[in-house]
Amino acid sequence: MNTQNLQKNLTLTAIGLLILGLGVAGGVWWTKRNANMAPGSTESAKSERKVLYWYDPMKPDAKFDKPGPSPFMDMQLVARYADEGAADTGALTISTRASQSLGMRVATVLEQDLSSTVEVAGTLQLSERDVSIVQARTSGFVERVYPRAPGDVIAAGSPLADVLNPEWIGAQQEFLAVKTMGDAALIQAARQRLALLGMPPTVIQRVDDSNRTMAVTTITAPTSGVLSELMVRQGMSLSPGMTLARITGLGTVWLELALPQAQASNLAIGQVVEARLTAAPDTVLKGKVTSVLAETNPDTRTLRVRVELPNPGQKLRAGMLATATLYGPTESVLLVPSDAVIRTGKRALVYLAEEGGQFKPVDVQIGAERDGQLVIRQGLSAGQKVVASGQFLLDSEASMRGIVTQPSQPAESMALPAASMDKGAVFETSGVIEELDASNIKLRHQAVPALKWPAMIMGFKRAKDLQSSGFKVGDTVQFQFKATGDEYEVVTLKGAKP
Repeated sequence: MNTQNLQKNLTLTAIGLLILGLGVAGGVWWTKRNANMAPGSTESAKSERKVLYWYDPMKPDAKFDKPGPSPFMDMQLVARYADEGAADTGALTISTRASQSLGMRVATVLEQDLSSTVEVAGTLQLSERDVSIVQARTSGFVERVYPRAPGDVIAAGSPLADVLNPEWIGAQQEFLAVKTMGDAALIQAARQRLALLGMPPTVIQRVDDSNRTMAVTTITAPTSGVLSELMVRQGMSLSPGMTLARITGLGTVWLELALPQAQASNLAIGQVVEARLTAAPDTVLKGKVTSVLAETNPDTRTLRVRVELPNPGQKLRAGMLATATLYGPTESVLLVPSDAVIRTGKRALVYLAEEGGQFKPVDVQIGAERDGQLVIRQGLSAGQKVVASGQFLLDSEASMRGIVTQPSQPAESMALPAASMDKGAVFETSGVIEELDASNIKLRHQAVPALKWPAMIMGFKRAKDLQSSGFKVGDTVQFQFKATGDEYEVVTLKGAKP
């Protein structure tokens, strides 16, 4: 019985091993069959795809018409196929569901009339253009000083000091003596002499009316304002020209503003300004910019702008704080949300949202920013749609696919159109001959800084008198070219210097 069981087990084991062997053999045969078929299938699929051009992923804006090593990096050029189309059209295609997943928000480019209005804080100061100086007109002695102090606000004609003027007494006596003679000419000459001695007209008139000399005269304030300085004291001796007081008028005051340099582009002398005082926010004072000081504030690097304001009732005082609004010219501008603009430091770009879920990067020139809106100077038009959020993910994807931004002034290629160049201008660079025939020459040339061209492969026409004998494909040459009609033409060709 045991022998029969053993034979049965051996038979089953043999059958299992046979089945396993057949399975392994079949798997090996199938793998080899697929391995032999895959290359052909892949090559067939690749051959069926149309190649648009080759490019360097690190510099996708340079396009080449044949494969090979990149002139920019130590790598091979990558093919761009027609069915990948995004880079050729310069746009990304994203489904609605993907847009929602990315949290993308679209905003419309608006055209609005915008005035260059700037609000800035400032401090009131006394006007240094309205200053009066009180000086001694003759030698004398101060007999009395009226109760005044620096900082007092005084009215015109307010007395400051009583001064004894010995030199005036003799001249007044002569005037009174001539007056008794009745000679009009002599009287006029004597009166004029009193005026030349510095005697005020009011004092001369008093002497004439009273027929008595006036040894003591009162010095008064010529104008109203703040008594900035008072340098006269009782008992002191005076000499001609000595300064006794300084009075600053209050008819107008200065508002000095600290204007950031970035907001000074539209600043102009005579510009209208409205000021609101912190102490009286409901009161609006209108003035104008009278000067922009020659030096900035050394601490804040802000411009010092001086505004002249009226002072009705002389209630404004130096040191008061105010907020000024500077009104500039109004212009029609394009506005987009500030978040829609990607700034790299060297340029600014936005992503246009087009029909069919396509998004295209566009270079723009930006202006001032206000209330979360950014002025677009160039690159967009009113009514276009731009991506206001999620555009950084788009930008990363565009860079990976080699999609380049459209310039704010669109051009069909990296090279300037020949028709737009000066026909007399000749440019020179070096390169390697890629193809050469009787009428054309293709060169892998170095950068042309004058035209802002990078190094690239480009086809040129040959000038009729171009001497190219002795040159062949692969030679390194120095050449000159110029624009002729809509093409570029090589005019000289010579071997490159070693």
